Amino acid sequence: MVKKHSPPSPVEIPAASSPWDSSICLQLIEQLWALRAAMLQSERRYADTIARVAPDQRASARNLVHFLALRATDLRGLQSRLAWLGLSSLGRAESHVLANVDKVLGILHSLTGQPWQDRSSEEPVGSVSGPALLGRHTQALLGPVARDRKVRIMVTLPSEAATDHALVRSLVAAGMDVARINCAHDQAADWTAMAKRVRSAAKAAQREVKILMDLAGPKIRTGPLPAGPAVLKLRPVRDECGFATEPSRLQLIHPGISPGAGKDPCIVVDEAWLARLHVGQQIHLRDARDKKRRLLVVSTGVRGAFAEGMETCYLSPETPLSLKGAHSRRVHTTYPVGIASLPAAIRLHRGDMLTLTTEPLDLVLPLEPPHLRVACTLPQVIGQVRSGERVWLDDGRIGAVVRKASNRQLELEIVQARDGGEKLMADKGINFPDSELDLPALTEKDLEDLRTAAKVADLVGLSFVQRPGDVRQLLDALQALRGDRVGVVLKIETLLGFESLPELMLAAMAGPCAGVMVARGDLAVECGFERMAEVQEEILWCSEAAHMPVIWATQVLENQAKTGVPSRAEISDAGMGVRAECVMLNKGPYIVETIRTLDNILRRMAGHQKKKTPLLRALRSWGCAD
Repeated sequence: MVKKHSPPSPVEIPAASSPWDSSICLQLIEQLWALRAAMLQSERRYADTIARVAPDQRASARNLVHFLALRATDLRGLQSRLAWLGLSSLGRAESHVLANVDKVLGILHSLTGQPWQDRSSEEPVGSVSGPALLGRHTQALLGPVARDRKVRIMVTLPSEAATDHALVRSLVAAGMDVARINCAHDQAADWTAMAKRVRSAAKAAQREVKILMDLAGPKIRTGPLPAGPAVLKLRPVRDECGFATEPSRLQLIHPGISPGAGKDPCIVVDEAWLARLHVGQQIHLRDARDKKRRLLVVSTGVRGAFAEGMETCYLSPETPLSLKGAHSRRVHTTYPVGIASLPAAIRLHRGDMLTLTTEPLDLVLPLEPPHLRVACTLPQVIGQVRSGERVWLDDGRIGAVVRKASNRQLELEIVQARDGGEKLMADKGINFPDSELDLPALTEKDLEDLRTAAKVADLVGLSFVQRPGDVRQLLDALQALRGDRVGVVLKIETLLGFESLPELMLAAMAGPCAGVMVARGDLAVECGFERMAEVQEEILWCSEAAHMPVIWATQVLENQAKTGVPSRAEISDAGMGVRAECVMLNKGPYIVETIRTLDNILRRMAGHQKKKTPLLRALRSWGCAD
C-alpha cells in the first residue's frame, strides 16, 4: 500500500478543509497581493537601471526584476496550497512573472465572489508575449533553428577548419547552427579563414550559420616549467599476458622532409646513413635506459624508411643507432634528431608545499621537493589572495590552501590529490574561489582580437565576466569598432559572475542582443562540484526571466567526440540541454558523428520538454498509443 504524504511544510493544509474553503482562498489572496506589491517595489528600485536598457528590452528588464522579487521569498508552502486548489503554483512563471500572479489572483477573486479588475496594463509581458520575446531574442542572437528541433547546436571549430573546407561542410551538413572560434588558440588570420569557410559552407547548404568568437579573457594559468627529458617511447602492442602481438613502428626520414600525417612516431637521421638501409637489415642500439634493443627495417622509399621492434624502447638524442657489417662489425652510426622534450610536470602529493610566484622560473634547473615552484600567468592576482583561502589547480584536480601570502608569492599546501600524486603541468588553470579578484574582463589581447571579431563574427563571448562594468566596456569597445550589431554572450565562469548575473544581464540589455553561456568547467571549480547542479538550474531560470537565450556548454558528449563512444551519463546530460536554447559541443576526432547524435537526442526530447514544462505527447511506450 502506498503511503500518502501530506503537502510539504512550511504551510500545512487542514485535513478537513475543502479546497474551495473561502478562508483558505482569502489567505492566498493576501499572500499574492503582498508578493505582487514586492514585485512592483522591486521595479521602482531598479527604475534607473531599467531606463538605461534598450527600449525594446525594457519589458524583459521589468520581468527580470519581478522574478528577483518573486524568488526572494520561500514560496513552497504557497505553492502547495495553490496546487491543492488546482491553480498555477507559480513554478513556471519565469517568462511572465507578474502576469502569472495576476491570473491566479483573478481566479481566486472569482472563487470568493470578489470583483477583479484587469491589470494587464501593469504587466510587462503576458503568458504568450513572454515566451515569444525569448524566441525573438534567441533568433536574433543564434539564428534560425533546424526543422523539428527547437535547440541550436554550437560547435567549437578545430584549427584544421581554417584550411579544410570539407570538414566545415560536414559540420554544417551534420547540423551545426553556430560555429565557435576560440580566440585562446590560433591567430587572427586563422579565425578569418575559419569564418570565411563557415559562410561558404552555410551558403552552399542554403542555411544561416552564426559565428561566435570567444575571447580568451583573463584566464589564470600556471606558467612555463623546466622542460622534461627529450624521450621517444616505442611500445609494441601486448596481449593480456604481456606478450608482444604487434610490433612498434618508427619512421626514419631525411633531413628537411616533413613527418606527414601518419600516426607512427618519426625521427630525422643522417642522410648518408639512411641511404644504406635496406629491407631486412637490423638497427642496433642501447636505449635511454642502457637496454640492448634491435629494430628491423621493413620498408624503404623516397621519404626514408620504416623499422619495427618487438620490445619497448626509449630513444633520446644521445641514443646511437648502429648498422652492422658482414662480420658483425659496426660500420655506421647516427643519432636521432627531432625528438621533442616531454611536457614538464611537477608531481604533487597531499601535504606537499607549492610556491605560486609572480617571478618566472629558471627553466634550466629541475624542480624537486621541497623546492616546488610554479609561476602564475597573471601575477597581479597574487597580492589579492589571503591566507586561508582555497586554490584549485588544473581545473579542480588538485586542491590547495594558502598557508602564507605576500605580494610576491603564495605558499600553498596541497590538501587534495590522488594517493599516487597528481602531475601539474604548464598552462593549466588556476582558480581562487574564495578570493575577490580585481581583474579586467578585457585584456590587451582581447581588445586586439575584437578588431577581427567586429569584422567577421555575429556574436562575441565575454569570458570571466564578473561586473556590469565589464559588459559596458565590451559594448563600448564594439561600438568604437563599428561592431555594435554584434551580439554578446555572457560566459558565467566564476562565483562572482554567477552572483552578479541579474546585474550583468541588465547591463547587456543596452546592446542589440545578448545571451548567457553556462560555462560549467571553471564554474564547477569555483562554486563546488556539489553545488553545480543547482547553480546551472538557477542560471536557466534567471535567463528565462530576462528572455535571454542560454548556451548549455562544457563536456557535452565529450567522450563521444574524443573516442566515438558516449557514456550513459553524457546522453542524459545532452537530453537535459533541451531546456536551453543552444547546446555547445567541443572539438574532437568524432565531432561530426557527435553532432548527429546530439541532433537526434534534441529532436526526440523536443516532444517531451519545453523549458521547465513537461509536454504530454502520446507515448508509444507500453502500448499507450496503440
